[in-house]
Amino acid sequence: MIKLRCLRSSLLFLLLLSVSGELAYAEQVQMIPVSPNALTSAAPSPLLQQSTQQPVILQLPAPETTQASPLQQAPGLTQQLPEKPSEIENFISGSTSSVISTNIKQFGYDLFRQSSSAFAPAANVPVGPDYVIGPGDEIKISVWGKIEGQWKVGVDRDGNISLPKIGTLGVTGLTFKELKDVLLKEFSKYYTGFEMNVSMGSLRTIRIYVVGNAENPGTYTVSSLSTLVNALFQVRGPNKTGTMRDIQVKRNGKTVVNFDMYDFLLKGDKTRDIRLMPEDVIFIPTVGPIVGIAGNVRNPAIYEIKGETRLLELIGMAGGLTSIAFKGRVQVQRIENNQFRNLFEGDLIDLEKNTDKNFSLQDGDLVRVFSVAETKNTITVTGAVAYPGDYGIVKGVTKIKDIISLAGGILYFASSDAELTRTTVSPLGPKTERFSLDIFKAMDGDPQHNLPLEINDYLFIRAVPEWRLYQTVAISGEIKFPGTYIIKKGERLASLIERAGGYTDKAYLRGAVFIRNSVRELQQKSLDEMIARLERELLAGGSIQVSTAVSAEEVESKKLEMQQKQEFIQSLRNLKATGRMTIRLAHLRLLKGSEYDIELEEGDNLYVPIRSSAVNVTGAVMSRGSFVYSERFDYKDYIEMAGGMAKYADTDNIYVLKVDGSAKKLSKGFFDWNASKSRWEVSALGEEPRDIEPGDSIVVPEKLERIAWLRETKDLTQIIYQIAVSAGVMIALF
Repeated sequence: MIKLRCLRSSLLFLLLLSVSGELAYAEQVQMIPVSPNALTSAAPSPLLQQSTQQPVILQLPAPETTQASPLQQAPGLTQQLPEKPSEIENFISGSTSSVISTNIKQFGYDLFRQSSSAFAPAANVPVGPDYVIGPGDEIKISVWGKIEGQWKVGVDRDGNISLPKIGTLGVTGLTFKELKDVLLKEFSKYYTGFEMNVSMGSLRTIRIYVVGNAENPGTYTVSSLSTLVNALFQVRGPNKTGTMRDIQVKRNGKTVVNFDMYDFLLKGDKTRDIRLMPEDVIFIPTVGPIVGIAGNVRNPAIYEIKGETRLLELIGMAGGLTSIAFKGRVQVQRIENNQFRNLFEGDLIDLEKNTDKNFSLQDGDLVRVFSVAETKNTITVTGAVAYPGDYGIVKGVTKIKDIISLAGGILYFASSDAELTRTTVSPLGPKTERFSLDIFKAMDGDPQHNLPLEINDYLFIRAVPEWRLYQTVAISGEIKFPGTYIIKKGERLASLIERAGGYTDKAYLRGAVFIRNSVRELQQKSLDEMIARLERELLAGGSIQVSTAVSAEEVESKKLEMQQKQEFIQSLRNLKATGRMTIRLAHLRLLKGSEYDIELEEGDNLYVPIRSSAVNVTGAVMSRGSFVYSERFDYKDYIEMAGGMAKYADTDNIYVLKVDGSAKKLSKGFFDWNASKSRWEVSALGEEPRDIEPGDSIVVPEKLERIAWLRETKDLTQIIYQIAVSAGVMIALF
């Protein structure tokens, strides 16, 4: 009975504090209520309904006398409240809860429930030069010198001030800077040899309106220094059916700013926090779509989303993952068909790698991010299910049918064959068992196939044999019907061109560009290996040379040489393989069955250009450029058109990047490089170089010997040549 009375007394004391706080707040704000019928409203989502329930405040009579609590009676004594341990402290101590708490609130609204006086604009600060003068402002003027005087004048309702001898001046609408200029100009008409100081005395108040889904809508009288954010704190912000993402200020019938409070709360951005003017209307529309995120993020809460917001963006909005979050298990629940079901439960790492899996969120979604400690009781589901990943189970209770439902169900191309792999501990070590299942019988509840699951089980749902959904290739350029086509297994290039209507009359078959993703990967791997090899050769011993230099000049020279090597290697690393394959197109009758009628792969891309009439010359020539093609000219003629070779031209290694993507060494010699076979070959005596074709690029390399640190590099010419062919560019050393 005594404990019950003490409890009642404590509750009574807390209620009195709450009521007194509300009364104190009401005395600070002057407000003219607006009829509730004039406000807009909308039905909140289930997440919002859970978070907007308000406690009932009882109106209790004030007691005649109050008695100080023991803490108040003991000066200097402060109450030590127990500090809530952090997640990492709970994790290390082993007291982490196995259940994710969904006791989360709408983000940002609590900030406005602070005392409004703490966020009111200071009245005794200097006004800025852009402050606009209006009726009710007080202006202080001091002059000294040949004349002296002080005046304190107020701006009347007509916007004027009156000064001795100066007369009446209209000042409404002037900025503070303009006001000082006007006063100086007017005084100078009557006086000379004086100095002037102008400042503001007491400032006027302005009337604004707050409507829509505000916590306390109404008409307010605020300081003329007030900004939108000041006013929002004074009216206690939006209510929980009001938006935080699109707060509007309307002036003279037009919206002058759309303010996103999240920019202020999450980024500290107040750039759109404008100063209010008399008769401004602050309108707070209905809250937009809201989603919740609970668990191991730094700021679990219910967030309002704007536009298309994806799962990873929401996690970033919530401050990112905590140090104990487990990326391998994230759960998304959604209301569909009037049921709250698991939309996704899987691997966050996978979402970060294929962007199309980073799906958009919808109103009412709830995201749970699990911790490392909560991943002990999981199994892995993979294969032909909607959402492969790791899922939590209750050992011996959760069955295959249950876990398939969590994974979004089996996909339509799933076969009946499934495999369950289980690893258990035995005295002789790990023991692995495999169970062959009929997944459709398991979904029907057949106990022979719908097995209970154990921790760390691995369930693989097979697809039908050789399943590939809609492999696509692209064909463009001088084709009658360019576009993206779906191909079937084993389809070849000639078939694709035939389906696309064949070539147009302007098609330049020699210049066809065929790009393949798998070729690009192989080229890039080879490119990286060549650059790494070159880097080892160039940088070997460089640091030793610097350390063994005997003079300051030699040290600086070696450092500069090392820097040049590093810059050269970096420029090569920026090159990317094109993935281009050399093909030779022909009339479809000739192409079919030839070695170039290749089998198509997913992502292949064929471009047939219009015939080019130019030959490009680049590299170590006097004037690089493009020249009109003529059958009469060979490569030397084009080099002469470019002004001839430069001083450091490497005449022994001139090559041409052919329009079909291949390359050929042009300079005559007993040995020639065969790029297609990656080897040096012996040329027949008297053999002429291959003719130049329209669209070809003639490359005149620079002599590498002119650069001291390149002289001793083995096979550098060959490496750079191969890099140029893979990347389809000319390598410029400096």
